Amino acid sequence: MKQGIHPEYHHDAVVKCACGNTFTTGSTEKELKVEICSKCHPFYTGKQKIIDVGGRVDKFMKKFNLKSE
Repeated sequence: MKQGIHPEYHHDAVVKCACGNTFTTGSTEKELKVEICSKCHPFYTGKQKIIDVGGRVDKFMKKFNLKSE
């Protein structure tokens, strides 16, 4: 492999989530800022977060006679 063309790898990169959770991992960046992590992602928490813009969720619920949680 050619020398000097590969980025520097950091074994102790800090990941900061918007929810406040922080953890370390390996990356080419020293610090990573993410919007969602395993502590706040709906797949891992089991809680669904719905961001309703323009009433689309309510319109869907009424159309199919569904009850929101």
